[in-house]
Amino acid sequence: MRAISGIVAAHGPFDPREGVRMLDRLAHRGPDGWGSHALDHAWLGHRRLAVVDLDSGTQPLRDSAGDYWLVGDGEIYNHERLRGELEARGHVFRSRADQESALHLVEADGTAALSRLWGMFALAGADTEGHFFAARDTMGIAPLYWAHHGGTTVFASELKAFDPQRRPDVEPFPPGHVWTPREGLTPFRVLADTTATGMRADTDHEPSEPPEEVLAAIRDTLIGAVERLLVADVPVGALLSGGLDSSLVTAIAARHAGRAGRRFPTFAVGKQDSADLVAARQVADALGTDHHERVYTDDELIDWVPEVIRVIESFDPSLVHSSVPNLLVSKLAARTVKVVLIGEGADELFAGYGYYGEIVSGADLHEELLSTIQGLHIGGLQRVDRVAGATGLEPRTPFLDLDVVELGLSLPARWKLSSGERPEKWLLRKAFEGWLPEQLLWRPKEQFGQGTGAGDVLGDYYASTVSDEEFEAERRALDPPLRTREELAYYRLFQRELTGVDPEHLIGRFAGW
Repeated sequence: MRAISGIVAAHGPFDPREGVRMLDRLAHRGPDGWGSHALDHAWLGHRRLAVVDLDSGTQPLRDSAGDYWLVGDGEIYNHERLRGELEARGHVFRSRADQESALHLVEADGTAALSRLWGMFALAGADTEGHFFAARDTMGIAPLYWAHHGGTTVFASELKAFDPQRRPDVEPFPPGHVWTPREGLTPFRVLADTTATGMRADTDHEPSEPPEEVLAAIRDTLIGAVERLLVADVPVGALLSGGLDSSLVTAIAARHAGRAGRRFPTFAVGKQDSADLVAARQVADALGTDHHERVYTDDELIDWVPEVIRVIESFDPSLVHSSVPNLLVSKLAARTVKVVLIGEGADELFAGYGYYGEIVSGADLHEELLSTIQGLHIGGLQRVDRVAGATGLEPRTPFLDLDVVELGLSLPARWKLSSGERPEKWLLRKAFEGWLPEQLLWRPKEQFGQGTGAGDVLGDYYASTVSDEEFEAERRALDPPLRTREELAYYRLFQRELTGVDPEHLIGRFAGW
C-alpha cells in the first residue's frame, strides 16, 4: 500500500552530487533507506518509508535484465491484477512492491498504459535505450514538482528539495499527466474525465430526496475505499477531529477492526476542552476505539508555526491554522502507528465549506466543487502529504479514492445544496444514518483549525507582529495582494524558509478564507 517516499529524477545533463543533495533534503520522507541509479541520459533517486515489502522493496526498481528503471512515491491499488496479467505475458517480478507493476506495464505497453493505473502515485522511469518519463496521479495526491533549465529537466517530491538556483523555475507537475522528452506533457487521465456526462443536465429546482439506491451507493463505495486502505504490513489508525468526515472513516474502520477482534486506534488534538477534542472523545467512546489525545497550549501553537510553514511549503492562513494541530496529532500518532486514515476530500465532494451555501444553482455548485477538487494538490493535499512526510507517517484518504470521487462528481449537485432544513453535507450524513449517534452525525461543521482552537490564537498573535503601516507597504508583493496582516506574517516566514521559490503560481490560496 501507499508509502510516503521521496523521489528525485532528472533527464539531461545532471550532476549526481546535486541529486544526492536533493535526496538529503527529502530524508524526512524516507528514513528507511535511499538509492539511486545513473543512466547516460537520466538520473533516478529515491528515499524510502517502508510500509509493504519491508525486505525487498528498495528503489530504484528495475526489471530482471536491468534495462528498465523506476522510482515512485505512492500506491498502485490494482497492482495485483496488473501483476497477474504481466506475469502471464512473461514478465518476471523481483519484489512485492506495488510500483513494480507500473515498471513492467510501461515496459510492455508504453506510457499510454498509465491510464490503467488506479491509485495515488508520482513516478519517474528510464531505460537503457534513452527513453524517460515522469507522471502523476489523477488527483495529485502524490506530490511532484519539476523545473526546466537549459537541456535538463529535474523532478522532485517537494519544493525544498531543489537547489536554490533552480527554485525560480520550479512548477507543480500537473495531475493526470505524463511527460516524455519526445512528446512533452500529455494527459493520460485528468479529473474532468471522471465526471459523468449526465451531470451536465443537472437542473436547478429545489433539492429532491435521493433514492435509497443512491444513498446505498455512497455508503458502499466509501466502505469499500476505507477497507481497501486498511490493508498494510504495519499498524493503521485514524486522525479523528470529531467532525463528520473523520468520524465516518473511523466508524467504518472500527467496525472492520471489530470483526477481527481488535480495537482501532484513533488520535485527536486540541486546546483543553476545545470543540474538536470533546467531539473526538465522544466519537471514540461511541465507537469503542483505542483513543489517544494531545492537549496543547497557546504558546505551543505559536511556537510551531515557523516549522509548520517550512514543512507544508505554504503561507495560506487557513492551511497554517489546520496544519499546526495536524502536525501535532501526526507526531502523536507516529508513536503508535505508521499509517493513518484522514477525512480529506469530503468537503469538496459533498459541499461542506460554508461559502458553498451561498450557491443556489446546482450547475454552479458542481463547477465550483470540480474547481476546488482540481486545486487540492496545491491546497489541502499539500498539508496532508507534507505533514505526514515530516512525521514518518503514511496518510490515506478514502474520500479521494477514485471510485468515491467518480461517484461523488456524478451525483446531481442539487442534492448537495444546503438550506435552512438541510445542513452542509446533508447527502453524506443521510447515507450514514445509524453509523454515529445523531448528535454527532448532525454536528455543524467547524474548520479543523477553528475546532481545535488554533485559528483564533494564531490569527491574533501573528497579526500583532505586523503593523498597519508595514501591511500597506508590503501587501502588494503578490498578485492578488496579501489579504491580512496575519497572512503577511506567514509570507515573511515562507520567504525565509524557502528562499528563491516563486509563490504566485506554486502556492494555493484558499478563496473561502
